[in-house]
Amino acid sequence: MALDAKERTKKLLLLGGTADARRLADALHQAGIRVIYSLAGLVRVPKVDCELVVGGFTQFGGLANYLTEQNVAAILDVTHPYAQTMSSKAVEAAREVGIPCWRFHRPAWQAVAGDQWRYYDDDEALILQLAHFKRPLLSAGQVNEDSLQRILQLPSIEYVVLRTAVAPAFDLPRAVHWVKAIGPFHLEEEQHLLQAQQVDVIVSKSSGGSATYAKLEAARALSIPVLLHTRPRLPEADQEFSDTDKCLQACLAAWGNIIPTFKNQQKDNQQ
Repeated sequence: MALDAKERTKKLLLLGGTADARRLADALHQAGIRVIYSLAGLVRVPKVDCELVVGGFTQFGGLANYLTEQNVAAILDVTHPYAQTMSSKAVEAAREVGIPCWRFHRPAWQAVAGDQWRYYDDDEALILQLAHFKRPLLSAGQVNEDSLQRILQLPSIEYVVLRTAVAPAFDLPRAVHWVKAIGPFHLEEEQHLLQAQQVDVIVSKSSGGSATYAKLEAARALSIPVLLHTRPRLPEADQEFSDTDKCLQACLAAWGNIIPTFKNQQKDNQQ
C-alpha cells in the first residue's frame, strides 16, 4: 500500500554529541531510517551523511515546535549522561506532541580493586571533599568561575590543573594550569600528566565508556584518589538502553515500520 505524503516524510530525531550517538546515527541512516542528528556543536561538528541540526532548538521556537514542524515520529536521546537539561526537555517535548522518547546512555564506570573512588553530588560537596588536597586535576568538564575561586581559596590548595575541550569563558587565575584536550586518552599520557603536575586527586564525571577511562587506570596505578560526580536523575524515557547493539535492533524493529526505509520508498515509487 502506498504511503501518504505525511507518512513518507516522518523522521527520527537523534539527540547526539557522543561517539555512541554518531555510531547509532550512521547505522540507522545506512539502514534507511530518515535521521536528523542534533548536537550543541560547542566542541566540534562531525561530518555525517544524515540531516544535521546544530545549536539547539530555541532557534526553531523550542523543541516541541520543531518536532511538529519536522514531522518527527520519535526521539532517540543519545546525549552525554550529564546532559540533564536536554534529556529532560526531550521527554517533556515528546509527551507534549505525543511521540515516544527513547534513551541510550552508556553504563557508568564500576570500581575495581585498587580504585580509591568517592562520590559527590554538587559543588558544595566537592569543595568539602577537596579540603585536604593540594593539586587537583579538574576533568569533569567546564567549571564556573565562582566554584573555581572557592576551590583556590581552600587553605590546602597549591594550584589547580583544569582540563577541558574548550577554553573557559573567563580569565583564569595564575594558580590554574589549563590543559586543552579531548579524548580518547591513553594510559601512558595520563600517567605522565599526573606525575608531571604532581596531581594528588582527580575530579571527574562518571561518564562511562573507554574514551576517558585511562585517567582512572592511571589513578589506580599511582594510588591517586578520584572524586566522581554522581549521575543526575532524569525523567523516565519510554524505553532505556545501555547496550548500543540492543538499542539499534530495537530502533530498527520499532521504527522501520513507522519511518520509511529507502527500500520501502523505492518500492512505493515503483507502484
